Amino acid sequence: MMKKLLIRAEDKNRWERRAPVVPADLAQILNKTGSRAFVERSDKRFFSEEQYAAAGAVGCEGMADGDVILGVKEIPIEKILAGKTYLFFSHTIKGQSDNMPLLQKIIDSGATLIDYEKITDDKGRRLIYFGPFAGDAGAIDILSLMGEHWAGRGIDTRFAAVRRAHQYDSVEAAREHLTDIGRQISRDGLPAELSPFTVGILGYGNVSKGAQQIFDCLPTERIAADDVNDFVAAGRGDRRTVYVTVFKEQDLVKPVDAEADFDLQDYFDHPERYESHFERFLPSLTLLVNAVYWDKRYPRFVTWAGLKRLSETTRSRKLSGIADITCDTFGSIECNVKSTDSDMPAYRVDPVAGTTQDGHLGEGIVLLAVDNLPCELPNDSSTFFSNQLKPFVPGLLAADYASTLEASGLPPEIQKAVIVYNGTLTRTYEYLNAHLEGEKKNIK
Repeated sequence: MMKKLLIRAEDKNRWERRAPVVPADLAQILNKTGSRAFVERSDKRFFSEEQYAAAGAVGCEGMADGDVILGVKEIPIEKILAGKTYLFFSHTIKGQSDNMPLLQKIIDSGATLIDYEKITDDKGRRLIYFGPFAGDAGAIDILSLMGEHWAGRGIDTRFAAVRRAHQYDSVEAAREHLTDIGRQISRDGLPAELSPFTVGILGYGNVSKGAQQIFDCLPTERIAADDVNDFVAAGRGDRRTVYVTVFKEQDLVKPVDAEADFDLQDYFDHPERYESHFERFLPSLTLLVNAVYWDKRYPRFVTWAGLKRLSETTRSRKLSGIADITCDTFGSIECNVKSTDSDMPAYRVDPVAGTTQDGHLGEGIVLLAVDNLPCELPNDSSTFFSNQLKPFVPGLLAADYASTLEASGLPPEIQKAVIVYNGTLTRTYEYLNAHLEGEKKNIK
């Protein structure tokens, strides 16, 4: 018997307008499965209740009508219902303390939790994600913020005309506007005090590609990591070009053992054998965009101490803005001390004092730290995500959750992502018991 599908209303913050399944895809799912669908009413979701009704869904209040509940962000603990199957980004797989109470509630409720982040192919590659849109939004926003920041310092740039990502109807609309701005830069150039205008992008995955496609609306030229310091030191380049450098792992870290060679797999497996090697590039960059996955096992790429040295050893600090798209607070960009939202997306970093101040106007390095950037492009990001999730939904609705996980009929890619099954941590995720126990001790 097909389970009933429910798309929940996102309530993480007022900017979360995304949906896990868009109306067009829902219509195809219902036509294929014959299932019923409910959509929890929302006053901010990008797609309207009327669009979902046309696709065959029924509007509802709360989540009681659904068996398989699809969301995007974490669900408030008090809203978890017993015996349901939930799919959302739970942010529990690293044992994040903030979400251990949520995980415990799901266990206590006899519910099932499937995390999109762990739906992977046989090579461990994620199959369901929000694509390049965090990179798109981050690149748009940092250009917009810096345009206003520099204008406040009396430096006029064409970037002052760039709007925030959420103010564009789509990525394509933003790219068209930026392409026009790029033509103006090609004609008139950038201010001499910002030239050569250099952008460093950490990483080369989907998020990085999203950022790159935004910068490439401008008149860009790639500079290799090994060449960028000499390029800037020699005063090469011109005012009508934006120079972009994409940094890979071997540019960011080096083996602690001076006799050892860099080995990518060894770095992934044994990050403790490596130390940061990125500070040497900071004097050459105007903007820094961080798009690299990071956790606490790995060395930081930008530290407070490194920023202080940068400011104390250079006559005029070139680095003006950082877009920390990965947004790990106190993580790979150490001066990211708090995440922001789209109301106030950035704060300023004083690299010498080691302090921050809200807002992007005034002295300091502007730090963009929005931890939910794809929500600024809700149409594009939801459509991309839904298209990836759609093939798995029939299997989710047809599964026999009263059976064992192995015999449930869930697609194998989904089975790997089941963190809790009918109230019990699955074997792969039993390590989370230690984090749950730790959280209980902290409460006591």
